[in-house]
Amino acid sequence: MNSIELNTYKIAFQEQAYLELNELIKNKSYSSIYILVDSNTQEFCSRFLSEKIEAEVRIEWIEIEPGEEHKTISTCNAIWKTLSETGADRKSLLINLGGGIVTDIGGYAASCFKRGIDFVHVPTTLLGMVDAAIGGKNGVNLDSLKNQIGVIRPPKLVLVDVGYLSTLPPEEMRSGLAEMLKHGLIANVNNFFAFEDLSQFQVDKLPELIRDSIQIKTKIAEEDPFEEGLRMALNFGHTLGHAIESYHMESATKTKLLHGEAVAIGMILALKLSVEVLQFKEDKCDEASQIISTYFKSVDFSKEDITNLKTYLKHDKKNSSGNINFVLLEDFGQPKINCKVSDEQIKKAFAYYKSLSK
Repeated sequence: MNSIELNTYKIAFQEQAYLELNELIKNKSYSSIYILVDSNTQEFCSRFLSEKIEAEVRIEWIEIEPGEEHKTISTCNAIWKTLSETGADRKSLLINLGGGIVTDIGGYAASCFKRGIDFVHVPTTLLGMVDAAIGGKNGVNLDSLKNQIGVIRPPKLVLVDVGYLSTLPPEEMRSGLAEMLKHGLIANVNNFFAFEDLSQFQVDKLPELIRDSIQIKTKIAEEDPFEEGLRMALNFGHTLGHAIESYHMESATKTKLLHGEAVAIGMILALKLSVEVLQFKEDKCDEASQIISTYFKSVDFSKEDITNLKTYLKHDKKNSSGNINFVLLEDFGQPKINCKVSDEQIKKAFAYYKSLSK
């Protein structure tokens, strides 16, 4: 599978990716290599990566706790202390082996340590491969608010090996699928409808679909690297999705949702809002919503929940001048950014979402 060559870095696939990694290590003459893992990737993925790395310099492993609750500046502080205490310098390389949380944290930690050292992402989850590790966004949460602290700085290489996906539970695969569905809705609807009939889905097509999904994101990110306009389209489903994810993370009575699970809900809500605000075709809304619902369990929202979610909407990064901005669809493949939505329209969207589970 051919690599994707971008302006500032490369995305390489399968065995070719390890050749690219070793070439990078050789050409850059790194003084030391650090590999960031969480306890899951340490157990299931670390040995495979270590067998593929060819380096004559010292290799150190840094392990962090898994889970969104550990995506904090405190975790970064622990990483920085380890790097400092073990002699890392400006010529050290940090390889981030894990899902989106590991690559987000690792990219941010590397970007700040000694004002920036090189880093490589090796995503081990579907979400990491098609979303988190792509595009140069790195950061951490501020309490329960998603990705409030961070920088945009690209890795030297993203290594995509679908073999790591065999270590994932089904819910983690679905979490990544949400981002692939999003890419299809905003840019290539054929990719979206590839998942229409699960019984007809062929697993051997997954690597190519992953590559297609990555290409959609990289094309948008390359045209608008600092999210000044077009790149905001990638936030389709994320305005309410992030609010739902944060609300469930902070609430003592709610079951925590994976990122993709929350975004799937956010996409259905955004599809209905597209009908209300942009006259998106109602039959297309129903068709797309049914496909998303096939993969993700329904979640109940009370009137109180919907009211509470509005607090989290105020912190969305797309907001400007006090306005809450949504990404909606005029048609499949035609996203529109900076859409204004009323409270009444949000209530209608939640009522629509609830109706799908009947």
